[in-house]
Amino acid sequence: MKVYHGSYLKIGKIDLSKCELHKDFGRGFYVTKLLKQAEVWASRKGVNKHTKGVITEFTFFESAFSDKNFKTLRFDTYNNDWLDFVALNRNFNTPHPAHDYDIVEGPVADDKITTRIDAYIRGEVSREEFLQELSFEKPSHQICFCTVKSLLMLEHTDFKGITAIERISEVVVESLVANGDFSEKQATDFFYNSQTYLLLSDVNSSYFKKSWQEIYEMLKKEL
Repeated sequence: MKVYHGSYLKIGKIDLSKCELHKDFGRGFYVTKLLKQAEVWASRKGVNKHTKGVITEFTFFESAFSDKNFKTLRFDTYNNDWLDFVALNRNFNTPHPAHDYDIVEGPVADDKITTRIDAYIRGEVSREEFLQELSFEKPSHQICFCTVKSLLMLEHTDFKGITAIERISEVVVESLVANGDFSEKQATDFFYNSQTYLLLSDVNSSYFKKSWQEIYEMLKKEL
């Protein structure tokens, strides 16, 4: 699936630590399959930064939703479960992170909806009233990539080397597990938080041109 991210600049390396808290589905990197929606986001970001908005295109591998290695959540429409989840993430009294999903997909809470969610959280609007209002909203769409691991399912169509980085990363993690030193979760967490991965994930460093064995040896030295 082709997906888009609207911003004031072209997105290269994705840094989740720079993503905002208390968004609809929590902190994460957001994209949409609706180009027009991304263009609106880009325009808004551009105005705030006094520059022209930019669209960055990605390919999202939807197999993530059937892959047991990823914890995912999908909302087909505005409903009770969506409202509870968004209210949880947008509530500033909720500890961060509010959930442990890797990828979340569903409708968007725009500015008007966000205002009503705040009213709902304060108890000023009933659940029934809120969901009735949402039934008149235009279709919207967003996917939130909440963890570093989830970014493996997002391929950058504008930068060379991203696919190679994903292939190398996958084999290195598998090798850590195969050697018996780590569980799958431990291996994933260790690798994606390592200095080795930081170098590999920087397309400009050209580390993706190395063999996975070379990257694995670098990681072992770091370990």
